[in-house]
Amino acid sequence: MAIRTRVRQLLALYFEEPGARLLHAGRLTPNIVTFLGLLVSGVAAYLAAVGALLPAGVVLLVAGAFDMLDGALARLSNRVSSFGAILDSVVDRLAEALLLFGLLLFYLDNDDKIGIGLVFLVLIASYMVSYIRARGEGIGVAMQEAGLVTRTERIIVMVFGLISGVATGVTVALLIVLVFSVFTSGQRLYHLWRHTKEQPGM
Repeated sequence: MAIRTRVRQLLALYFEEPGARLLHAGRLTPNIVTFLGLLVSGVAAYLAAVGALLPAGVVLLVAGAFDMLDGALARLSNRVSSFGAILDSVVDRLAEALLLFGLLLFYLDNDDKIGIGLVFLVLIASYMVSYIRARGEGIGVAMQEAGLVTRTERIIVMVFGLISGVATGVTVALLIVLVFSVFTSGQRLYHLWRHTKEQPGM
């Protein structure tokens, strides 16, 4: 956790803050940046679907950058809002689903049953990670630091898998994401159990 926190601090200092200032100077709003990230994710999904795996990985990296910058821009421009946070989360889920849909089409085109099954399982597991956090925060339990792997780490793994340029690399990346997503879901459930076991009605 300490390493992840340190890495994110460095990213904030050397990437998010300068990037947010640049976007702010260009008069872009956080919501526009959020939707630009979704659009770029759609491009990555299309490239993955047609088998252009390496370009898909590069484009996905760009989409991940937009995902990091919208929150930083909101803070810089004093546009932080509850709805903006909700919109960002919804768009994040859509972007993740788009990429997995693109990979599903790729595996279907190649008649790869293992890949098809992995995409389905990763979709469920990654959404469980997000859902458990949302449920926990909905009952007042702090969830931000709970769990080993978040969407950021999932994107990083998928970027490496895609830029390998081969189906095997993508399959391995999906398997890694699946294993760690299941593990993270368990961590978050345990975290919730510890914080709610003594609360009546929880």
